[in-house]
Amino acid sequence: MGVIQVQEPGLFTTVQDLGREGFGPMGVSPSGAADAISLRIGNRLAGNAEGAAGLEMTLLGGTFVFPEGAILALTGSDFGATLDGKSIELWTSFEARAGQALRLGPTRSGARCYLCVRGGIEVKLFLGSASTHILSGLGGYEGRALRKGDVLKIGRANGSYRKKTVAAKMLEGLPLRRVLRVTPGPQSDWFPEAAQQIFYASTYRVAEESNRMGLRLEGAPIPAPPGGEMISEGVALGAIQVPEGGHPIVLFVEQQTTGGYPKIANVISTDFHSLGQLRPRDEIRFERVGWETARSLLREQEKLLASEELISG
Repeated sequence: MGVIQVQEPGLFTTVQDLGREGFGPMGVSPSGAADAISLRIGNRLAGNAEGAAGLEMTLLGGTFVFPEGAILALTGSDFGATLDGKSIELWTSFEARAGQALRLGPTRSGARCYLCVRGGIEVKLFLGSASTHILSGLGGYEGRALRKGDVLKIGRANGSYRKKTVAAKMLEGLPLRRVLRVTPGPQSDWFPEAAQQIFYASTYRVAEESNRMGLRLEGAPIPAPPGGEMISEGVALGAIQVPEGGHPIVLFVEQQTTGGYPKIANVISTDFHSLGQLRPRDEIRFERVGWETARSLLREQEKLLASEELISG
């Protein structure tokens, strides 16, 4: 069984899989990869099941050494990766020989890069998932972001290495969007037409205070709906709350599981991976779509991800 030695952890690197669903009533949000599509594809490139645990790096990557070697894949955003000084391509598997060091720098594109290793990363599961839940300090590696000197265990894997690559034309079908598609939120009818027009016509900037819990947006404030406060209720991934002050918040993978602010809209599942790649100061807009359109777009995305043409080799 191999290991990963953390020489430099990067800005914020955590162990993530596809999260833990179904524990909202207990107050536990799903966590998991912010860009689940990149993790799923990275695991397939590495020869794993799609839900295996990998490393999620945010804005600035780390340096990792593989004493016994490993089969790896990098997906998501371009962090300028090198293996012993040689540039490494995204969206393709590669082999690190014993003792080689993988170095990643600051992002050149989106917010997050994923490192998948054949066999997955072995950590103690919490509620059936390896994902790090930072707010509670549970899951992942000791419930926290990685630190210099950490040693991660790699799971067992069988079979010989064969290089795999994602077809460029298939990646074109998974674009990162700055116009996020949304369906009406549970309280959308609380907002008068003038407030709706502000929301859909405005460009919003992702605030510096954004994190895996939620993306705070700066821009034209949305007038509060009449009627005052509401009783707290369960909230969904991608829900867009409008708190006092009128600046929207998009709830994300480590969201609180209940909220007392009205929700004007909800980002559709197909665009969650775009949310996961948004950086502070990125600008976005919102486009309203119908329920059937949202379902159709998700079916198309899943069909593409399941396609035999997605990965060659």
